[in-house]
Order: sequence, then C-alpha cells, then structure tokens
Amino acid sequence: MDLTEVDIEVKNRRAKKMMLWFGIVSLIMGFAGWTSAYIVSSKREDWISDLDLPQAFFISTTVIVLSSITYFLAKQAVATNAQNKATTFLLITLVLGITFIILQFIGFSQMLDKGYYFTGPTSNIKMSYVFLIAAVHIAHLLAGMISLIVVLVQQLRGKYMPGHMLGLELGATFWHFLDFLWVYLILFMYFVK
Repeated sequence: MDLTEVDIEVKNRRAKKMMLWFGIVSLIMGFAGWTSAYIVSSKREDWISDLDLPQAFFISTTVIVLSSITYFLAKQAVATNAQNKATTFLLITLVLGITFIILQFIGFSQMLDKGYYFTGPTSNIKMSYVFLIAAVHIAHLLAGMISLIVVLVQQLRGKYMPGHMLGLELGATFWHFLDFLWVYLILFMYFVK
C-alpha cells in the first residue's frame, strides 16, 4: 500500500468508529430520558414501590455478562490468530444473546402472570416503564444480534486476522455497550423504588 491508501484506511476506520460512538451516545440520551421519566413518575401516588422484578431478568443479566466475556475472548482469539477459537466464542456469544432474549420474554410472562400489564385498566405506570425499557433494550439487542451474525459470517469467510478486524471491533464495542446498558438498567429498576 502506498501512503495515500494507508491514510484513507486510517480515516475510514476513524470515521466508522466515530459513527458508532455517535449512535451509542444517542442511545444513552434516549435511555437517560426514559430513566429520568421513571424517576419523575415514581413520585406519583399510583406508583408501586414494593414491586419485585421478574427472576428471569436477573438470570438474563448473568447471561448477557457472560456473552460480553465470550465476545471479548473471540476478539482476543482473532488478535492471536486463533481463528477456530474465535469462531467458537462468537457462536457461544450468539447462543447467549438468543438465550438473553428468551429470558426477557420469560420475564415479561412472569410479570403478566402476576397481573402486571403494559397498558390497560390493570396496568400501572411503573410496570409500563419496566416493559418499555426492557422492550426497547431488546430491540437494540436484536440490532446487536444482526451485527454479531454479520461478524460471525465474516469470521467464517476468513475476513478477520490480527491487525485487520475493524468489523469485529465495532461489533464487540456495540455488544459491550448493550451489555453494560442492561446491567445499568436492571440495577436502576431494582434500586429506584
């Protein structure tokens, strides 16, 4: 490569990373708005302060943290050119991501079984926020899953190698953000009564 190609590649990498961070910041702002509204609404008379979150949400938290670890291990494996390990860790991450989503829906089912609904005459504002925040996170995790599948396909095609793993790095950054976001959200909903 000549100097111009190297410059273009460096600028391309920087631009893609910056675009990802702009997206992450916008997501942070959205969730900050919802959690702020949650806090303001907690002062209402009809707010249920003794509500327990579904057990499945806590199990899913462990699952998503494990998925972040396996994504990190996949990235480390590519960096050391251990391609089979990287593929295995990416597949495990995918399975853990699917498991997280299933557990979230089990959590929704547990809330419904207790008589808590998103909307309607038997709903309340706190549960509406819990449903909304969890559902919006799931929607973003689905985007993360699509990104993960693209990364996995690219890994299977041999596109990533030490020094050439931008797509993997971007996917991992987004995934780790979504994991961190869920841990924050579950702790927020647990402690803000």
